[in-house]
Amino acid sequence: MSDVVADWPGSLDLGIAGAPHEGEERSGDLAVFVPTATGALACVIDGLGHGPEAADAAALCADVVRAHAEADAQDLMQACHEALVRTRGVVMTAAWFDLEAARLRWAGVGNVDARLVRQGPELREEVALVFGGVLGYRMPNVRPATMTLDRGDLLVMITDGIDAAISPALAGGGAAQTLADRIFAMHGKGTDDALVVVVRYR
Repeated sequence: MSDVVADWPGSLDLGIAGAPHEGEERSGDLAVFVPTATGALACVIDGLGHGPEAADAAALCADVVRAHAEADAQDLMQACHEALVRTRGVVMTAAWFDLEAARLRWAGVGNVDARLVRQGPELREEVALVFGGVLGYRMPNVRPATMTLDRGDLLVMITDGIDAAISPALAGGGAAQTLADRIFAMHGKGTDDALVVVVRYR
């Protein structure tokens, strides 16, 4: 599902949960976490379909993301697109945490759902701007959005193996790993590869 993350910033509490489609040994849903000069990049990749071809496409894309983690959104997505033209293709959302400026910059291609959940008397959600397309097949122009970060904010990223109505799982609170496990347990569809990533800004 992801790499062990060396040098991950201590101010970003990280949780991940997921599983391949039943009967498959490898998942086409991968998370990539890379420390950067000003913070960190969190990226969720979904290889189209499931099975070995989806897993191979996602793994290739993950390698490109690691090599281009400091690039801007359009250049990162373009590099992934060019590397994936002979594969099944992927959809992907990437989020850069700038810890010096307390900002989040994010963008996606395809249907990897990402939302910033604001803490308060009631949870408020802001949704990442994603563009239609498939990396390796049809590459759109990508315009990242930038959000301010406040202590306690949650970045939640899910693939389409997770039902998008995750508010019930968020209501109980908890550490990032607790939330990721709860979202997966409560909202996993069981019909596809599935992945949940939660990052709390603390």
